[in-house]
Amino acid sequence: MQHIPRKRFGQHFLHERGVITRIVDALDLHIDDRVVEIGPGLGALTDYLLPKLNHLDVVELDRDLAKLLRERYPPEKLTVHEGDALEFDFSKLGQPLRLVGNLPYNISTPLLFHFATFRERLRDGHFMLQREVVERMVAAPSTAAYGRLSVSLQLDFEMESLFRIGPGAFTPPPKVESAIVRMKPLRDTTLDLIDRDLFAAIVNRAFMQRRKTLRNSLREHLSPDEFASVAIDPMARAENLGVADYARIANFVALRGNPRADLQALPLESSANIGD
Repeated sequence: MQHIPRKRFGQHFLHERGVITRIVDALDLHIDDRVVEIGPGLGALTDYLLPKLNHLDVVELDRDLAKLLRERYPPEKLTVHEGDALEFDFSKLGQPLRLVGNLPYNISTPLLFHFATFRERLRDGHFMLQREVVERMVAAPSTAAYGRLSVSLQLDFEMESLFRIGPGAFTPPPKVESAIVRMKPLRDTTLDLIDRDLFAAIVNRAFMQRRKTLRNSLREHLSPDEFASVAIDPMARAENLGVADYARIANFVALRGNPRADLQALPLESSANIGD
């Protein structure tokens, strides 16, 4: 296929066979898996996926590439969904879905949050992203990379950074190093989050002012005296709290003022307990 990469689509086409083989090996495919490739581009990864599957779905925004893919592969083996993955309704493809792809780095975070809305239908996801983004996704509390993205995704996914990829594996080579991340939806959770929007608002507020203590950054949500009720040190900072800590705060705020609320039932395991 002859195609000039388009900067506006963030196109960097993977061509290194060794890297492609490692990705396919990491997937551990079965013939009847329902796999969706995001942004197949020139079909480098597609070529390796198709022989291992009964059928493959791909989502491609570039209409010229979508046309080339339809011409290259038989429709009984490959279905090309032409459109923006940010707007694509993955629920129409059945379940459980396995997502894989080299995501455009300029919109990788919005894509990840979009995929997360279909978490109940997903078996897993394997994505190639900028290395720094993967480091943020898998970061632990109290580390430099830990932030809003870490908390927001770790609420719903178990994540693992698999391996790094140098710029030379792509055409044209990006200016950054890449990495493969594996995401698996968490099926059994004890967090019992009451209000996801409130959780997101609290996490956003904390990390918008991450250099401030939580007593200051979360003052719109918790009074100084209420930190004791959620077993959080008010002098801690945003990066010191784990996902369960933020869930506990969000649930406390959601239930506050409800005389029937059983606040004692909220989990108290904490990454920033008072006195720690």
